Amino acid sequence: MSDKTTAENANEPRLVTETGLDQRIADIIEPVLVQMGFRLVRVRMSGQNGLTLQIMTERNDGTMTVEDCEEVSKAISPVLDVEDPIDKAYHLEVSSPGIDRPMVRKSDFFRWQGHLMKCETSVMVEGRKRFRGKIVSVDEDGFRLERDQPAYGEEAVVAIPFSALSDARLILTDDLIRDALTADKKAKAARAANQNFEDEDSPIE
Repeated sequence: MSDKTTAENANEPRLVTETGLDQRIADIIEPVLVQMGFRLVRVRMSGQNGLTLQIMTERNDGTMTVEDCEEVSKAISPVLDVEDPIDKAYHLEVSSPGIDRPMVRKSDFFRWQGHLMKCETSVMVEGRKRFRGKIVSVDEDGFRLERDQPAYGEEAVVAIPFSALSDARLILTDDLIRDALTADKKAKAARAANQNFEDEDSPIE
């Protein structure tokens, strides 16, 4: 896994964004999340439990706790009530991206380089729109994927530009689980250490 993490650019734009009502909701809540130190991953309306608004978000260091989800929910609920983009009753569900997360920013690809993923493109790339394989390298313009089952006559490695990406997600593997848990543990430890430093630096009342 690369050391280039989401924490390096809190305002990094997403490569994969919503359309229609989902986009309007994203535009409403994203400034609130950024102000709180979180990054929006995805917004999706679904027919689950009648109608459910699913907000996927994370801290800038890639972590997300149950308490974080509750904090975000309490912050965005009144904003959504005021803006009122949804004209029906709905359930609000705030969650982390999960280990087999959507890949929506360039830094996600740098961070999870070496892991398996599946993706779709909006245009044909070497005769295909769907790919599955290991991220072998990443640059500012795109990434190279080593296909896990190339068809006869296909190159083993395909270069996919970020500009062509329409959907991407990590594939759950033992290696991914191990690296994700290690990264989460390190990030939480770093945040705790930083909090302790700030507490020690506070003036004594």
